[in-house]
Amino acid sequence: MTKSELIELLVRKQAQLGYRDVELAVKAMLEQMAQTLSSGERIEIRGFGSFSLHYRPPRIGRNPKSGDPVSLPAKYVPHFKPGKELRERVNALDEATIERVRREREASLANSTYTAFDQDDD
Repeated sequence: MTKSELIELLVRKQAQLGYRDVELAVKAMLEQMAQTLSSGERIEIRGFGSFSLHYRPPRIGRNPKSGDPVSLPAKYVPHFKPGKELRERVNALDEATIERVRREREASLANSTYTAFDQDDD
């Protein structure tokens, strides 16, 4: 699901909210999450999961084109750990359910009243 698809889904489910209001809320939430992680803090959403930073030490990699060794610096990468409730819901799915939901979502998006006029999916 892309950011635009999430916004459209929320607009359909919450008819009292306008597209622009939902779009601003989603973007504000994602921006706040990015700022929180960027400051080194952890994010926990009970029942859903937690976001944290994992440290990757410096290492020697390889240039895929030439095969030459390349020194890669240390870095922090975002990490998501699903919560118990989310894990249980995902593990309860079977292949038939996953395929049915995928088809329904594609059909729903094809019939959406909102078009792809705002494809800001960064």
